This record gives sequence, C-alpha cells and structure tokens, in this order.
Amino acid sequence: MKSEFTAIIESAPEGGFWAICPEVPGANGQGETVEETKQSLIQAIELILEDRRSDVTRGLPADAIQEKILVG
Repeated sequence: MKSEFTAIIESAPEGGFWAICPEVPGANGQGETVEETKQSLIQAIELILEDRRSDVTRGLPADAIQEKILVG
C-alpha cells in the first residue's frame, strides 16, 4: 500500500538533520544527509503503522470484515 505523507526536515544543531511527519504522531527520523533522514522517517512511519494495525486487528472476531479502501 502506498500513501503520501509530509516530511518536515530541519538542520539539527549538532549536525545532520532531523524530521517529523505531522500526519503520524511519534514518527521522526534523523540522518547525516537529507536523503538519509527521509529514509529514517519512512522506516519510522512504516513501523508505527504496522504496529497500530497489529494492535487493532488483535482479538477481532473471525467474521470481522477487513477491506482495503482508497482515500483521496
């Protein structure tokens, strides 16, 4: 599944960069370059969404309907 998110990237005072994603609370990344920082943020977003999906689906009844939907 592909989705589009916003990356806000700033220079870190100690060098390198740090990033946050306003659409995914808690998602942040850091790196020595902008590209490294974006990849770090992407990994954080993927891990957070995977964890949330696992939490929500744990314990669902067997007859619960799960479908992919398109937003936007």
